[in-house]
Amino acid sequence: MRMTLAQLTYAVTVAGESSLNAASKKLYISQPSLTAAIHSLEDEIQISLFVRSKNGIQLTAEGAEFIGYARQVLEQYELLDAKYVSRKSVKKRFSVSMQHYSFAVDAFIKIVNRFGMDGYEFEVHETKTHEVIENVKTLRSELGILYLNDFNRTVLTKLFSQNNLTFTPLLECSVYAYLARTNPLAGQSEVSMEELADYPCLAFNQGERNSFYFAEEVLSTYSYRKLIRANDRATMLNLMKGVNGYTLCSGIISEDLNGSDYCAVKLKENETMQIGYISRTGVSLSELAKMYIAELKTYQTL
Repeated sequence: MRMTLAQLTYAVTVAGESSLNAASKKLYISQPSLTAAIHSLEDEIQISLFVRSKNGIQLTAEGAEFIGYARQVLEQYELLDAKYVSRKSVKKRFSVSMQHYSFAVDAFIKIVNRFGMDGYEFEVHETKTHEVIENVKTLRSELGILYLNDFNRTVLTKLFSQNNLTFTPLLECSVYAYLARTNPLAGQSEVSMEELADYPCLAFNQGERNSFYFAEEVLSTYSYRKLIRANDRATMLNLMKGVNGYTLCSGIISEDLNGSDYCAVKLKENETMQIGYISRTGVSLSELAKMYIAELKTYQTL
């Protein structure tokens, strides 16, 4: 027996509902029939897609990867059906995940405004490093925007290889201190780590994966006298104003999104970072992804 589109649809629906009962109602089939179809699919592909418990079901690690591919197959089938059979209009989908880069969000906004949302379905995730990697691995996102440097390159490159991902460089950057214009150091052309020591360093919390290698800021192993972790960019900006905090960044800033109350001052340390994107190895990029990448390449450091 070969797996069918119906089985893929069942599996994707169950993954989305996290409940066999809810999925069976959505699919208009009985729960026993749905359970049998999922078991048959698991037997054929020889992996367990879901872990079942009293609290419902959850995807296994292998299941999450399978569901990513299944979604892609179903989306391609819908496009083929719409173009050659039903002749109906189907929205094309583009999703990107990223570390907290305002310029990457700005580029995403430009793509959305250029193409509109009538014929496209867009999704953006500004999130933790490991979630960027996981989202691209499972094809929840087509692209993931993050950085490599001398410190994290070996570890992350190995992780990319293990998860069948490819990193493609986009921009080579020096490192800057990003801070509010009210900070006493804001008027300088360059700033040292010693000068920054009196102010709290702001870093994005990476949750359970709070390894130095997953840090979004370079110099993650530096011994900071003052350190505050935050979960989102809005809080980070508020802390820059409220406590004169700073964060280390690429120097590529977007006043359209963050306003003109902030600036980037070049760090005197001899540190660089390489911003790029990860994608599934061997999977062709969509036209929207290619246009988004082209938009990212237009941004320049200070």
